[in-house]
Amino acid sequence: MRSVPWTLSLALALACQTQAAAAADLIDVWQAALQSDKAYAVGRAAQATAQPRRDQAAALWRPSVGLTASMGVASSETEARGTQFSAPGFEQSSGVGFSTSVTGGSSGRWAIAATQPLYNPQRRAQQQQLSLSAELADLEWQAAGQLLILRTAGRYFDLALAEETQRVLRLQLDAVQRATTEAQDRFTLGSVPVTDTHEARARLAGVRAQMLAAGSDVQVKRNLLADSTGLPAAALVARLPAAVPGIVRGTRGTASHPLETWLNEAQAGNPGIRSQLLAAEVARHEASKHSLRSSATVDLVAQAGRDRLSGSGDFGSASNSAANRMIGIQMSLPLFTGGMRDAKEEEAMRLADKAQAEVERTRQEVAQQVRAAWLGLSVGAERVQALAEGLHASVARRDATQLGREVGQRTTLDLLNAENDAASAQLAMAQGRVDLLMDRLRLAALTGQLDEATLRSVNGELAASPP
Repeated sequence: MRSVPWTLSLALALACQTQAAAAADLIDVWQAALQSDKAYAVGRAAQATAQPRRDQAAALWRPSVGLTASMGVASSETEARGTQFSAPGFEQSSGVGFSTSVTGGSSGRWAIAATQPLYNPQRRAQQQQLSLSAELADLEWQAAGQLLILRTAGRYFDLALAEETQRVLRLQLDAVQRATTEAQDRFTLGSVPVTDTHEARARLAGVRAQMLAAGSDVQVKRNLLADSTGLPAAALVARLPAAVPGIVRGTRGTASHPLETWLNEAQAGNPGIRSQLLAAEVARHEASKHSLRSSATVDLVAQAGRDRLSGSGDFGSASNSAANRMIGIQMSLPLFTGGMRDAKEEEAMRLADKAQAEVERTRQEVAQQVRAAWLGLSVGAERVQALAEGLHASVARRDATQLGREVGQRTTLDLLNAENDAASAQLAMAQGRVDLLMDRLRLAALTGQLDEATLRSVNGELAASPP
């Protein structure tokens, strides 16, 4: 038949591909993602702003020194009338007038000023905001690391399941091909009706279509993992969780602590909740910056400067110069801002309320996610055991149906259905094992405990090689 060469060619191509690509280790894939994942690179760049923010917070209470200098061309006219003049050796004179004039003369000015904040509530609030934002950057970096583990593990297992689907469909295709050939031979001999051959060919065409879709899905999943890790796509062959005895008995992968313990740990250690708490604290400090008691400032100031203008004017050559020096305390208090300060304070307070509401919403969402992951982990081992028993029963049914068909007690359709059910049971068990490990990773991430050690523990439960 024309389908036999097609099947053999497909099987040979897949076998060559599997031999060319070695099984990828989950730890190796994650370590490659540390350097190549684009989302993680964004988190790394954001975390780099933490130390500069701490430096800014420390600099706010250090003295600031500024120097200004200028040179140019300037004109000046000075006239005074009705003044009083007195000098040693001269009688006191009243009604004296003075006039100076410089037109287009050379002008020079310099000034240096130093300021040391002594009392400034706004700066204090700004310092707290900068310190909290630095802590927030560190927390977001921690969350980015945990999300990278979850994202990489999810993509890795997606590829493993896609490859397992392709493998199971290939085996199913071979079985359906044999059934089709046998149905055709039996119809030729007149021992079965023509409907058997039609049913077998229809199922064969359906499995071929599924194989094509599965092949495309494998390529998509493999390329997605390759893009995030920088590894060549041809070298990526993922491994599924192994059927270790502990998981089958339900003694491994279970939620060893009560739900209440996990909820408490999540409320205390979840990076998302902690980040929202810091954001709410930043919003409260922003509101305090615009309060009335924060508007007054007291600074220690020191200034020195000199102005000079020389040239000629209406009265001949002239030169004016002035020098000043000062050190003391300077207080600033805005008396009226047109309502701007009150409006800003009101806006900041409402934003602080919003930030606190975000905290409560995040707490609720995290609690819901913890419950879902804990329940999945609690019943996961028993679910995998039930799926394994279902697979065993499906295989036994398939074998019995094959035997029954050989003796004429089962139809070709019965055998095809049994083959399909056995394939579905195989994939369901693989999915159950993956869900069990992913729930463990999710629960660790929700409590802020997902790290390399946890990932290595999961990696140790993978099969030694792909099926």
